[in-house]
Amino acid sequence: MDYAELEQLYVISERKIKEVDTTFHRYLYSLINWDNRIIGIKGNGGVGKTTLVLQHIKESFADRSKVLYVRLDNMWFKTHDLMDLVEYHYTHGGTHIFLDEVHRLHGWANYIKSMYDDYNDLHVVYTGSSMLEISQQEADLGRRQRVYTLNGMSFREYLQFEGYDVGEAISLEELLTNHTQIASSICEGKKILPLFDAYLQHGCYPFYREAGDGFFERLHGVILHVIENDLPQVEDISYTTIEKIKRMLMILAERVPLMPKMAELYRELETNRENGNRMLALLTKAGLLALFSHEVINLNSLNKPDKIYLNNPNLMYCLSSHIDKGTLRETFFYDQLRNVTEVLLPKKGDFWLNREYLFEVGGKSKTFDQIKDEPKSFLAIDDVETGHFNRIPLWMFGMLY
Repeated sequence: MDYAELEQLYVISERKIKEVDTTFHRYLYSLINWDNRIIGIKGNGGVGKTTLVLQHIKESFADRSKVLYVRLDNMWFKTHDLMDLVEYHYTHGGTHIFLDEVHRLHGWANYIKSMYDDYNDLHVVYTGSSMLEISQQEADLGRRQRVYTLNGMSFREYLQFEGYDVGEAISLEELLTNHTQIASSICEGKKILPLFDAYLQHGCYPFYREAGDGFFERLHGVILHVIENDLPQVEDISYTTIEKIKRMLMILAERVPLMPKMAELYRELETNRENGNRMLALLTKAGLLALFSHEVINLNSLNKPDKIYLNNPNLMYCLSSHIDKGTLRETFFYDQLRNVTEVLLPKKGDFWLNREYLFEVGGKSKTFDQIKDEPKSFLAIDDVETGHFNRIPLWMFGMLY
């Protein structure tokens, strides 16, 4: 293949690498073992997967001739084959290739398997939708690769992004035993509660800064892109079903936290239980909903969840016409904690962490009345900077990653 046919891809790659800002890194950046030959990075739309890989390239490759970054939604791939690009890059000294938006290419898993099998020292990093499911049966990639998931920004990351030095992430056990001292240290020199309110509105997605006043418009665009473009790339799904999925999301956005009567919901959507459960699972895999139950939920064989939330607080502000304060608190708590530990719905209280710690979430007047006789019980209290004993400020649960 003539370099003239590829030159624009290399020009775009170099420009993207040069332009990326490296002053702030997402939590996952330091956790990835970049020496693995195949690395997958999954995540919801807008959480920063592209920025993460471009930062790694910029900071790790002095010799740019060895590396190529390419988006697989580039129109070049409509008339060219990915393996021709790989062959050219490898035979001209390339050692690493970064494939962004991999779910845009039909049969992508087989392509990556071929790269692993046919190019013994080529390193491949790909990013893709959170909906991607890579199993041992799909191109036999399971044993060859390491897959990471990039979650939305935590409150700790948001503070760092805003220029505040709040230190490293803390463990849940550190938080439960030493929260008063930790809170005092973090709050020194800053008003934490207004920052927390701002985070709840726009801080889960790092693009909030460049979007400015257009944040919710951009987030709405991300939501539509995920449903209208990413879903059909990953699932065999009809236009009619896509429209029903949009309607389901908007119905649930107005009713969260829903203790669902699924039969009524599915009748309203004019669908059956099987299709309704599938749509619910897809919205969850897409990072738009968060299902909550007494036991761990298997999205591939979904039964009725006990509770449904939107995936994070920003989505509430984007999709809901009315923000219920209690629901907002619970959505934040569930979003932050399920990224670091098991969270189940208890018989008493609001949340059961790691099948050990029982939590109620509420405002500053919240009491232990509902869980007063339960061992290892705690309150997550909103609108306070510091707590005492088993009363822990709600914002602190955003410091865990």
